[in-house]
Order: sequence, then structure tokens, then C-alpha cells
Amino acid sequence: MTTTTTTDADRALKTKHRALWAAGDYPAVAADLIPQLGPELVRASGVRPGQRVLDVGAGSGNAAIPAAARGATVTASDLTPELFDAGRAIAARRGVDIEWVEADAEALPFEDGSFDVVTSCVGAMFAPHHQLVADELVRVTRPGGTIGMINWTPEGFIGHLFRTMGPFAPPPPPGATPPPRWGDEGHVAELFGDRVTDLQTVRQKIVMDHAPDPLAFREYWKRNYGPTIAVYRYQSDDPARVAELDEAFLRFLTAWNGSDTPGRTAYEAEYLLVTARRR
Repeated sequence: MTTTTTTDADRALKTKHRALWAAGDYPAVAADLIPQLGPELVRASGVRPGQRVLDVGAGSGNAAIPAAARGATVTASDLTPELFDAGRAIAARRGVDIEWVEADAEALPFEDGSFDVVTSCVGAMFAPHHQLVADELVRVTRPGGTIGMINWTPEGFIGHLFRTMGPFAPPPPPGATPPPRWGDEGHVAELFGDRVTDLQTVRQKIVMDHAPDPLAFREYWKRNYGPTIAVYRYQSDDPARVAELDEAFLRFLTAWNGSDTPGRTAYEAEYLLVTARRR
């Protein structure tokens, strides 16, 4: 009875998580704000022609498509298959072939040691149970193979975006760890433990300069980004709380804007680039 209850609760959580990322337009966010992250992860992971590559939390293929463009045999997995149509269209334009598989990062449907390289570009970090994710990334990587990740840091722009939304968000599920913890070097080292060698973690930044002003950028997040949409939906029956969230969000974006040029914004977003080899 207990096992059934746990399974049902977990299934409900995954359904909710899938709906969160299907909301809005994440392929637009990936294309508008972070197009350089996938190629950077593929470069750092040393993807070569002929390798078997798995991209976990692939979304619309930010890392999977550049990996395939290098001649690798690529499987793109994600809990939210609604994102695959956009990925297939981009892959077709790039002239690459990718296998798209609906899969939970906490329970990947692949055999042990199936892949030479396993990557995740700001994807697997959003699964609630970090240790399960780390276990799966290691399990499906062949001995001597490479694990590569890009994760937002707690101290960076996205970490602070989640901190801003936190007081207005629904309570996290039991046992969940905040996604930006994956951007903490110590946390990553603890998750992988002695199952990997040559663990390297480097903090790097990209600049998001898509919007003309902080107000327009707030509306961009509200329109396109699943987690932001979910927080606003959670407060939708309380106009006063929505107004408070709007104000807090705008204060945050105004404070973090690094541009002093009228009609332009610039937001430095820090991420942790992680590479390791499975022992």
C-alpha cells in the first residue's frame, strides 16, 4: 500500500513537472537567451564523430543538435516530449538526425554503460531529486566515458530569479532540492562521489540582452518560461499577490540590468560547467 501511494505521488509529480515545461515557449527561451550554451557544453565534453551521446533534459536540442552536427550518434531525452517538435524542426534545418525519447532523468530507460558521452544543458538540474539524477547519469555512461553538464549557479542571475519567485511559489515536493544547487561545486562533487574521476567545475557567464528594458524582460519571462508561468498561475486567484510578485520581479530585473544604454538591457548569467569521467 505504501509503495503504491509513493508511486502515485511520484507519477503526479512528474505529470506536474512535464506540464510546467510544456507551458509557455521554452524553445524560444533556449533560442533567444542561451543558444551558445549547448555548443559550449558539446565542446567541453569533447564530443567526437561516431560517439554515442545522450543528452538528458534535452528540451528542443540545445546541446543534442550541436553534438549531432559533430558526427555523433545522439539520443535526446526529456520528460516533456511537447518540446520535441521544435527540436525536430531545428534538427531538420541543420541536416542532422537525432533520436528523441521521452524519459525521466531520475529513471532513464537505457542500459548501463550505453553511452560514450552523457550531457545535460540546464535540463537535468530541474529534476527534484538530485542524487537520483546523478546516479542515472553515471549509470548510463560507459566506464571511461564523459559526463558533461551546464547548471545555473545559486549566486547567478537565474539563481536569484528563482529566489525572487520563491516566496510566491507553491511549496516544493517532499525531498526536493532547489535546482540551482546543481551549480554549487561542493554539491556536485558530493553527488558524484568517487564514481567519477577528473571532475572539473568552472564558473562561466553569458549575457542575456534580448529585451529593451526590465519591464519588457519581465513580461518575456511571464509569457515564455514554464517555472515563471507556474508561479503566476499559483497566485492567479489573489490579485494583490500577483501585484507584489510583479513589483518584486521588476525590482530584481532593474537591479540586475548591467546596461546603461537606453533601449538595451544586459544580464550576466553565471553557470557552472561540469565535466567528469566515469570511473
